[in-house]
Amino acid sequence: MLEKIIEYSIKNRFMVILLTGVAIVAGVYCLQNIKLDAIPDLSDVQVIILTEYPGQAPQVSRIRSPIL
Repeated sequence: MLEKIIEYSIKNRFMVILLTGVAIVAGVYCLQNIKLDAIPDLSDVQVIILTEYPGQAPQVSRIRSPIL
């Protein structure tokens, strides 16, 4: 299988050069248009939970424990 690929590449140098050029152009295009975040968001994830408990007074509590 590898020998056939090598033989084809030697016989069709133009196709190999053309496909290499297409791969380079596609790589440069993707590199220029990729959206990278230089400073990633490292803040803690916060979850707000609203519950109803009939007959109880409103109460706010902050629980600071990781959700695993």
